[in-house]
Amino acid sequence: MPKNDKPPVSRRSLLKFIGATGGSALMYDTMVAMGYTGTSDFNGPIKLPGDVKGASVLILGAGLAGMTAAYELRKAGYKVQVLEYNARPGGRNWSMYGGDTYTDIGGVTQNVKFAPGLYFNPGPWRLPHHHHAILYYCKLFNVTLETFTMTNYNAYIHSTKSFGGKPIRRREIDMDFSGYVAELLAKATTKDKLDVALGKDEKDGLLQILKFWGALDKNYEYRKGPAASELRGYKVDPGGGLAPLPVDSDPLPMKQLFTSDMWMFLEGRSYDYQTQLFEPVGGMGMIGKAFGQQLNGLIKYNCKITGIQQDGKGVTATYIDTKKGGAPQTVHADWCVCTIPATVLSQIPMNVGAPMKNAINSLSYESSFKVGLQFKRRFWEEDDGIYGGISYTDQPITNISYPSTGFFKNGPAVLLGGYGYGNSLTDFSFAAMSPDNQVKAAVEQGARIHPQYKKEFDNGVAVAWHKVPFTLGCAGSWTEEGRAKHYNNMCAVDGRIVLAGEHCSRLPAWQEGAILSSLDAIQRLHKRVLTA
Repeated sequence: MPKNDKPPVSRRSLLKFIGATGGSALMYDTMVAMGYTGTSDFNGPIKLPGDVKGASVLILGAGLAGMTAAYELRKAGYKVQVLEYNARPGGRNWSMYGGDTYTDIGGVTQNVKFAPGLYFNPGPWRLPHHHHAILYYCKLFNVTLETFTMTNYNAYIHSTKSFGGKPIRRREIDMDFSGYVAELLAKATTKDKLDVALGKDEKDGLLQILKFWGALDKNYEYRKGPAASELRGYKVDPGGGLAPLPVDSDPLPMKQLFTSDMWMFLEGRSYDYQTQLFEPVGGMGMIGKAFGQQLNGLIKYNCKITGIQQDGKGVTATYIDTKKGGAPQTVHADWCVCTIPATVLSQIPMNVGAPMKNAINSLSYESSFKVGLQFKRRFWEEDDGIYGGISYTDQPITNISYPSTGFFKNGPAVLLGGYGYGNSLTDFSFAAMSPDNQVKAAVEQGARIHPQYKKEFDNGVAVAWHKVPFTLGCAGSWTEEGRAKHYNNMCAVDGRIVLAGEHCSRLPAWQEGAILSSLDAIQRLHKRVLTA
C-alpha cells in the first residue's frame, strides 16, 4: 500500500468530497476511457451471414478469446483449427486441483496437494452479473454457476498502522465511517453551510435520511447506543430468557478511521463487484473445459508458436511440440485470429505492418500473484463466523477470500490466501520470491488476521503471473496515451491476421473483455473474407 504522506483531509474538504459524489460518474467514465473498467456491450449471439466458400481460419491460442472465435467461425461455415500452448483449454481460465503440476519459466515445479474436490483459481475467480457475454456462453454450454460472495460484513479489515494492528470486523469499519460522515454532513446541513443551496423540505428530508443511514441520535451525532449497535453489532448480543441484557458496542475513534489505509472496505461498491457475482461450480476452469468440449478435435495442444508469416494467399504458423519435441512443424490457413498475449507475441517473428507491431511492442502487462492455501478445517466459519467474502489487509497479500461454497462441511478447505495486482514494488517483491516462500509469507501475514493459520495450515501453491510461460504477465496494462496511439492499430485487421484477447478490449483483465474482443474481431474479419 502507498504510504500516507499527504496532509490529513480537513472536515470541510471531506464534506466537499461527499457533496460532490455526483463526480464519481465522471471518475467512472474516465476509468472506462482508460480501459480499467466498463460495461459489456454484448447484445446476444452474433451473426456471420454469407457464403465463405470453405475458407479456413487458423486460431492461435485456446483461451476464451480463441475458443469463442473457433466456435462462432465454425458455425458460419469456416474450416477451423486451433493451436494451443498448454495441454488444456482455457488459457488464463484455469483451476488447479489435487494431482496437478505447474512449472514456471524459472523451471520451478509445484505439485498440487489439495484434497479431492478442492481447487484454487490462479487466474479469474468471479463473474459480474453485467458481463453478459461470458454468462451467455456459460448457459449455452451448461456450465453450472453459483453465487460468489464479494462483500461480507463479518469479514475483517486489517491495517498494520491502525487500531494497534488488530483486525476489525468490516461491519464496524463500514458503519462507523458512515456514522461519522453522516454526522459531519448533518452538522453542515443544520448550520446552513452546504455549498449547494437546499430548500427547507430538502434539508429536512436529507437530515432524516442521514439520521437513519448514520444511526445518529436526536442531536444528529454518531455515538454509542442502540441505533449504532443495530448496525455495527453489539458488545453483548441480545439473548433469550434470563440471558444478560444486550450491551452496546463502542464506535472506533474517528481519527484512526479517517486514514488512507482504510479505503479497502470500499472495493465492493465498484460496479465490477456489485451484487450479484457468480462462479462456476467446481472452479473457474470449468468454463474453459466446456468450451474445449464444444471444440473437440479442433484444438491441437502442446504447440509453442515460433513464427507467423502471411502472404497474399494465407497465413502459416510454425510451432514446436512441447511434449514430443522434434523438428518444427507448420500449419497453413487462409486467415488467422491470433490471441497470443502481447508479452509473448512480441517475441515471435510475425510479418505485420509497423502500426500493429509497434502496438504489440508498446503494451506492458500488469504484475499479479495469487496464493492458494489448504487448511485442515474451515476455522473461519467455525471460529469466526465468516461464510464467504473477503478480508482486506495493507500487507502484501492484500486480501483473503473465503470459499463461497461448501459451507459447514467438515475436513479441509482451500481459500485464496493472497492476491496482489498492479505494478507496485510490493507486488514485484512478493512475486519475486520462490513459490514456497510466497506460501510461507502468506501464512505468516494471514496469521496476523487469523491466529489459527499456523496450526491449521496444510499445504499451498503460489502463481506469479509474470513467471507463467504462456502469458508472462497478468493482463494488458493500457495507459490513456497508449490507447490513443496504439489501440486501434492493435485491433485492426492486418492483411490476413487479426488479434483478439482481453488486451484488445476496453475490459482488460476480464474474461468478458476477451470474448467481446473476439466477437468484434471475427465480425470484421468475416467482412474482409466476403470481399476478398
